[in-house]
Parts: sequence; structure tokens; C-alpha cells
Amino acid sequence: MIIKQFVLGQLENNIYLIADEKTKKAVLIDATSPSVEITQAVKELGVKIEYILLTHGHFDHIMGLNALKKEFNTEAVIHKDDLVISDNLNEYTRLFGLPDSEPPKYELFIKDGDTITVGELKIKVIHTPGHTEGGVCYLIEDENKMFSGDTLFRESVGRTDLFGGDFSKLKNSIKNKLFKLNDNIVVYPGHGPTTTIGHEKQYNELI
Repeated sequence: MIIKQFVLGQLENNIYLIADEKTKKAVLIDATSPSVEITQAVKELGVKIEYILLTHGHFDHIMGLNALKKEFNTEAVIHKDDLVISDNLNEYTRLFGLPDSEPPKYELFIKDGDTITVGELKIKVIHTPGHTEGGVCYLIEDENKMFSGDTLFRESVGRTDLFGGDFSKLKNSIKNKLFKLNDNIVVYPGHGPTTTIGHEKQYNELI
């Protein structure tokens, strides 16, 4: 498996390109903005982006979705409970002085326990409400990798003071879903450095 990380946007979002080395099929996780770096990586690796997987619907994760869908001729995937946030993204962008943009459309909706197949990679959906109602993590169990969006950060968690946020739900999602996973799983968050499930169980004082 190939993982390429790109740090993009005003809030320094982590965008991930994940590819199956054998079949050259790939996904992007989150869509802050198009970038020369992403385009170059896709060309250099010779991969085809099958889907753009959204961890949740906050503006900083979806602003580039329309452009990226068009560039790579691909489909967008989100949990339906975050449509209300995505459809109203300009209410959030205005708070940061950003121009209005057209809310994206989605081709596929996922739920807890779904599996997305990309080449030989099996990507499991874990619904983790709390940061938003439709927040999800993407687990590639065979590779001990998980992409947590804004649910879980290194020694921190996602904020819950925005629309749809609920700290009790977030804590429950992390303790009763994510912390039940293998300690060795490497966690790739939506912002900041990587961590592991084991490290967070020991050192994350917010949970």
C-alpha cells in the first residue's frame, strides 16, 4: 500500500492519497483543495482515483471536492448525516473570510460497517459521531492503518462546539469503537501528526 500525505489550506488539513500498489487503484481521503502536488503524485504513481472519501462535511475538508472530482473523474463518498453541514458550507467559510462556493454533490453514502474495495485494499467504515453527526473513520485493518479525520488527533480530539458536535458522543465513539481496535494501528488524522491507538489509550487525557 502507498500513502502520500498533503498538507493544504488555511487550517493545514491533511489530505491522503492511498493506493493499492498492485492494481494502481487509489482513493483520496478528504478534499481541502486541488493542488499541483496531488496531481503530480497521481501521475508519477500512475494510479486511478476510484473515490474521494470524506471523513466529514466541514468546509475545510470539502472545499476542493468539486474541482478534484472533475480533475480525476471520480465519485464522492460521505455519511448522509453530514449532508446538512456540507449543504451549508458557506455559513462556515464566511466566518473565515473565504469566498462562497457551490456545495458539492455526492454519489455514494456510507454507513457504519460498510467496506469499500479499492483494488486489493479493503477499507472499513467506522461511524464515529461526535465531532459531527456523520463523522467517520476509515480503517484498513490488513495494513494496520486508520484515517480518523477530526475524530481523533495525537493526544487530542476534535472540537464539539460547532453544529452537530457532541462531546459525550465523541467520547463514546473513541472509547467504545476506536479504542477497541489493535493498539498497533497507526492513526492518520485530519490535522497534525500521526499517532497510534495504543498511544492514545495511554496518553490522551481528553478521553
